[in-house]
Amino acid sequence: MDPQLLRRFMREGKMPNFTRLAAQGDFRELKTSIPPQSPVAWSNLITGMNAGGHGIFDFIHRDPKTMSPYFSASRVEGPKHAIRVGNWMIPLGSGTAEQLRQGEAFWQILDQHDVPNTIVRIPSNFPPVKAKGNTLSGMGTPDLRGTYGTFTFYTDDPTAVVGAVEGGQIIPVQVENFGVRADLIGPDNTFRESSPPATEPFYVAVDPLESVVKIAVQGQEFVLREGEWSDWIRIQFQLIPYLSRVKGMCRLYLKQVHPRFQLYVSPINLDPADPALPLSTPSTYSHLLTDESGEFHTLGIAEDTKALSDGVLDDSEYLRQAQTVLTEHRRIFDAEFSRFEKGVFFFYFSSLDLNSHMFWRLLDPNHPEYDPVLAAQNGSAIADFYQQMDQVLGEVLPKADENTTLLVLSDHGFAPYYRSFNLNTWLLHNGYIALKGNATDDSSEPFGNVDWSQTRAYALGLNGLYLNMRGREANGIVEPGTMANNLMSEIRGKLLQVKDLKTNLPVVTRIDLASEAYQGPFARTGPDMLVGYNRGYRAGWKTILGAFPAEEIEDNTNPWSGDHCMDYTLVPGVLLSNRKISTDTPALIDIAPTILAEFGIKKTSGMIGRSVIVSKQATGERSGAQ
Repeated sequence: MDPQLLRRFMREGKMPNFTRLAAQGDFRELKTSIPPQSPVAWSNLITGMNAGGHGIFDFIHRDPKTMSPYFSASRVEGPKHAIRVGNWMIPLGSGTAEQLRQGEAFWQILDQHDVPNTIVRIPSNFPPVKAKGNTLSGMGTPDLRGTYGTFTFYTDDPTAVVGAVEGGQIIPVQVENFGVRADLIGPDNTFRESSPPATEPFYVAVDPLESVVKIAVQGQEFVLREGEWSDWIRIQFQLIPYLSRVKGMCRLYLKQVHPRFQLYVSPINLDPADPALPLSTPSTYSHLLTDESGEFHTLGIAEDTKALSDGVLDDSEYLRQAQTVLTEHRRIFDAEFSRFEKGVFFFYFSSLDLNSHMFWRLLDPNHPEYDPVLAAQNGSAIADFYQQMDQVLGEVLPKADENTTLLVLSDHGFAPYYRSFNLNTWLLHNGYIALKGNATDDSSEPFGNVDWSQTRAYALGLNGLYLNMRGREANGIVEPGTMANNLMSEIRGKLLQVKDLKTNLPVVTRIDLASEAYQGPFARTGPDMLVGYNRGYRAGWKTILGAFPAEEIEDNTNPWSGDHCMDYTLVPGVLLSNRKISTDTPALIDIAPTILAEFGIKKTSGMIGRSVIVSKQATGERSGAQ
């Protein structure tokens, strides 16, 4: 939720319940994390520490010994050992899912003081940390394939670009005898040599005249008309015949029947009734939610933004899918909130974040991807989702009596994403990165052609800039100390001078050194410098994975048109409460200490935030909780 948009919609009368809460209690902008990325920001909130304490610096981290990138928040690994029997590899032991965030979560501290709590879909909590209360993992939860969302799209269109696309796979099929035979693609089968993906066949009977099909898969049959979504379909993927299966579920969308066949299949979500990876505490909680609220997306980012970016779904088709996600969340919220009587209840809604990313272009005529025709159709999408959040708040306010503290917050705001800055290209052009011999800069591997013996700095992730440090990176050449400090000062000065010739605006408005920004045991394990982009600018998609696009600055022509991975001072979140807020500058790191203080619990020694709520029941205890 962005404070500028919230104030605008409040003025326009679209947010009556937010207006009422702000008038009765308080409304402040909420200082976000450095950098303002979701896994970093939510880790700040969860632990009361910044990245130096919890160790999450970006969506993407790297192993300095191999320079290989990896997802920052969690790691899922198969068994380390196996024996071969013919073409089968039989694992010895089981795989693991590891939470990489460090530090105690605020609800774990509540557990220690016997404060009941229910924490639903909080980001950066996969796999869920051990807890006494009911918790359900959110952003960061993978699909059954171990990815963060891989759709499949089946088509007989000869002009389609088949194969892997960002976030999905285009699979060619043929309509023969009024039918299509294809396979659903499941997880890699580590029981087989080379670990090919497990597959399950399905059949589509195509009506020769009408735009309707009948789909059969694993004994299930259902009819879809063109433009129609299926319900959740449960699928079992066989790994070892008669011995080992894993369960998942997906939804299908029949995009077109004639003249071309086009069928979208969602990422295979973990089945909450029987998840192949840990989703909740206790492990039965996700099954309970299914029983009371029906099936729901378990994928951490449930809205299929990649299908929209790839042109597989159009705006209206995507919005129907995104609205289904919110409908599921509201069903779970209604069931769980109705049971809340004491302790802490937390619920995360993802709709504003993902849909602000995708539809800023239809809200902003200055965006390169603004289309007046599309804006006339779906230009109100962001406002519509804001109003649905206001409806949820309308359900909560009547229950927030004088003994209840209510916090409504977002981890960051939003801004337009007009132009991409390719930081690695800039580092290459300015002599900080060198390539091998006559190598080109178009390698598909991250930093594939980089000559590390002549490279002094590199960028990875959305805001991180690293020195190629001797003794840390495998082939580091920059000496720690004076040499490193002088180099950072030089790069900082040059980047702050970069102007976009198209707009005459500075591209970078702030650069923080890790040594200045972070406190805690992990302060020196992440990037050395945090690049804060001006509103309207962000790191380009390819540069964040160590590639070198030709242009340093280019228009953003992706439907992903709004963002927040910029100068953190330009994209604050929001904090509203039915209590008065005791400071004009509350921050994410203050939320955990504030929650603890409401129950008279002192913050832990690692927390650097403070309580920021003037609470009736905690007034006499606040001094001990500061």
